[in-house]
Amino acid sequence: MVQHSLGEFEELVLLMVAALHDKAYGVLILEKLEEKLGKKINISAIHVALKRMENKGFVKSSYGGITNERGGRRKKFYVVTALGKRMLDDQYALRNSIYRLIPKISFG
Repeated sequence: MVQHSLGEFEELVLLMVAALHDKAYGVLILEKLEEKLGKKINISAIHVALKRMENKGFVKSSYGGITNERGGRRKKFYVVTALGKRMLDDQYALRNSIYRLIPKISFG
């Protein structure tokens, strides 16, 4: 059985792909992540993460139609796959199980 892994940045990109559902493309993913994280991200980092995750089977891509506003270029859209959703669910469960280990400590 193949052991799949998901890095922290990949997880953020995959979460945004899932959140945007069938409207996810590189620049929109970038804008939404920058908005949520409050910092600048390099578009190349988004594209590299998407390519890696597509190779792992976490996302699949398809091209939209040609538009004049894009100079005849098509957008590449991404959707999360069943495997990608399972990875997100597993990450969520893992993070919550570790979070629940934090003792009830008063800091104030």
